Amino acid sequence: MHKSELIDAIASHANLNKADAGRGLDGILSAIQNALKNGDSISLVGFGAFEVKDRAERKGRNPQTGAELTIAAAKIPGFKPGKALKEAVNG
Repeated sequence: MHKSELIDAIASHANLNKADAGRGLDGILSAIQNALKNGDSISLVGFGAFEVKDRAERKGRNPQTGAELTIAAAKIPGFKPGKALKEAVNG
């Protein structure tokens, strides 16, 4: 499903026009992005949780030359699905 299809589904489910549904989706995505950027997590009971994880510095290799290099530490956004979402997908 692409963003436009998701907007159509939101508009249909919530009896909104597509423009309002699009602005709503953009607002949700912006709020999630800003919360993660600030180091916060977002928990949606039954759906899941968005959180930032720290990835440690590690060694890697350049596949072309085989030279060893250091891959810098980074903050990685993650998602952990909730029980209800897992059950909906599997059952």
